[in-house]
Amino acid sequence: MPLIIKNRRASIDNLSKVYPDAVIIDVTSRGSEPWVRFSPFYPHGGIPVPFSPGEFTMTVEGIWQGLKVFETADVDPSKLSIADMKGIKRSVKKYGKVLGHRTGLTGDQLLSYQEARQQIYLPTYRWVLENCVPDLIDKLKKLAAQTNVVLLDYETNSDINNLSKPLSHAGLIKLYLEDNWQT
Repeated sequence: MPLIIKNRRASIDNLSKVYPDAVIIDVTSRGSEPWVRFSPFYPHGGIPVPFSPGEFTMTVEGIWQGLKVFETADVDPSKLSIADMKGIKRSVKKYGKVLGHRTGLTGDQLLSYQEARQQIYLPTYRWVLENCVPDLIDKLKKLAAQTNVVLLDYETNSDINNLSKPLSHAGLIKLYLEDNWQT
């Protein structure tokens, strides 16, 4: 049975009509337990920070935001310790244009958006799938073997090379479950 990615803002009633036998699972920070644990904002703790031996973060999003470098702001290590899923984002409105992502907390290289996606976000999210939520991966595999599963996310872009839209972590879950993970 297929895994289907849909926008969280879609009407559950409409989704239920289109996919009448599907299990609909919200994997965002607004989802319910246990599925909220798939959110990049979920505070698993102990997640290794890429290019920073001995450094760990609470969340995937903490790494992504913490290593981001702007015109007026460098890395922000405080983002690594946020455990309440709030105040993690850093915006261009406040800090100016994004220059790239630093190769670690003290790295001297800036990665492009595509490089950062490949070398920071993808390995970090995969680490979480394999080390923090393997039980949920197994549950999803079993569900998907029995029926359609609709994963809800705010983003629906599953193409890691499509830089015009933010990447869907629900899409990454789908790629992982279908053994189509690209690195």
